[in-house]
Amino acid sequence: MDLSNSNTLKNLEAAFGGESMANRKYLFFADVVQKLGFSELSKLFKETANQETQHAFAHFSLLHPELVVTNAAALSDEEKQKIAARCLELAIEGETYEYTTMYPEFAAAAKEDKDESAAAEFESQAQESAEHAQQFQQAAHVFGLLVNVEHYHADRYNEALQVLQGGQPDQRVTGSDPATRKWICRVCSMIYDPVVGDPDSGIAAGTPFEEIPEDWHCPICGASKKSFVLLEEKVAA
Repeated sequence: MDLSNSNTLKNLEAAFGGESMANRKYLFFADVVQKLGFSELSKLFKETANQETQHAFAHFSLLHPELVVTNAAALSDEEKQKIAARCLELAIEGETYEYTTMYPEFAAAAKEDKDESAAAEFESQAQESAEHAQQFQQAAHVFGLLVNVEHYHADRYNEALQVLQGGQPDQRVTGSDPATRKWICRVCSMIYDPVVGDPDSGIAAGTPFEEIPEDWHCPICGASKKSFVLLEEKVAA
């Protein structure tokens, strides 16, 4: 398919984004109504989410025909490796954009919006402004945390590409010093760094993970402290 027409390219990208968002949104709805006891409605949302996934796959196939596999058995090992490498390259590109550009910009904007919102509504809607400011502050906090998460994802994809191309996996170890060793959430990959702490959650900088209260939750996904494991970090060359 000729995608030299920029409008078609943009429309396919927008359609892929829309269908992908619909998939996650409907799965969220399915979880909500299931908790409310509406099992059949939950099933409907899940079925529709699966259909939206197929729509998204169709759009993405047109955007990246080099990734379409119709007969894997007919491909040489070199061809298979090339396709897998391309998947990793695209994943690295996306994760790198998120941690270098998207989330830093979102964090900065959230901080700016907090001030503007509070200033504009303070006199007439003081309580609402305070709530808005708190929400924006929380958004800025989460966006800031996601920078490290996406950096971690990009790093692991880079390592996978390195291995796929014949290299060796990076040597990784967990830290031995509680004051500096990091922990990672198994649910969302949020990384807790004791040097930084989690001030917005009341955890001061310099607090080892072991000293965090047991009722502390991941500030990104809400998982419990028990969901965290020691992070294996690359050994410096």
